[in-house]
Amino acid sequence: MNSPRTRTLRLLTANIQAGSSTRRYSDYVTRSWSHALPAGRKRSSLDAIATLAREHDIVGLQEADPGSLRSGFTNQTHYLAQRAGFNYWSHQPNRRMGGVASSANGLLSKLEPVEVQDHALPGRIGGRGVLLAKFGDGADGLAVAVAHLSLGAGSRMSQLGFIAELLSDHPNAVLMGDFNCLAERPEMQVLYQKTRLQPPGCIVPTFPSWRPDRAIDHILVSSGLQTRTVEAVPAAFSDHLALAMAIDVPADALR
Repeated sequence: MNSPRTRTLRLLTANIQAGSSTRRYSDYVTRSWSHALPAGRKRSSLDAIATLAREHDIVGLQEADPGSLRSGFTNQTHYLAQRAGFNYWSHQPNRRMGGVASSANGLLSKLEPVEVQDHALPGRIGGRGVLLAKFGDGADGLAVAVAHLSLGAGSRMSQLGFIAELLSDHPNAVLMGDFNCLAERPEMQVLYQKTRLQPPGCIVPTFPSWRPDRAIDHILVSSGLQTRTVEAVPAAFSDHLALAMAIDVPADALR
């Protein structure tokens, strides 16, 4: 049972692959058309993700289409906010692919943020970003960042250094997203050294969704936040499992 001075928040991070379906490695070739065209089961996939999302308080999305051809010009973050009952949402378009597909980070929240910041991330190839939402008042307020990092270790090093600077002054912080790397990788150390974020307490594989053996999606929380539960759950037909976590947050951090 919570003490009067804490509140349990249910968090979720999900790379939704723009609602596409990937159930085996061969699908990357045989279903490659679904990454450019609006056909397929994208709407039913989004509805399944909305059903999952509505059980949580704050949701971070990666690879949400912001309204290009492949999604039928639907802003998928907005669609999920409406379907899942989130009053507050924000998105960050960050990559365009061939003029027919776009990708974005997204944030869904049942709590009203004080501020949401949109930051471009450094990298050898541009187009990555981080969303930073702030809740509560003052220095002890909760900061929640959503990011999708690069495949290359060098670019990830620069990106994680940038994020570490953003979160270094926040004692109550959460960083979640698709990191494209394991939590113990050398480039991750800058987060643990320059912020209060901690390595995950347990390893939860999330990729590939049909036979997960790599933990590359993470929810990192600062040392003052207590983790209650963490589990991987299907995100419709995405090639990533979603990661769900319940944490106890000081009530003062949400005022």
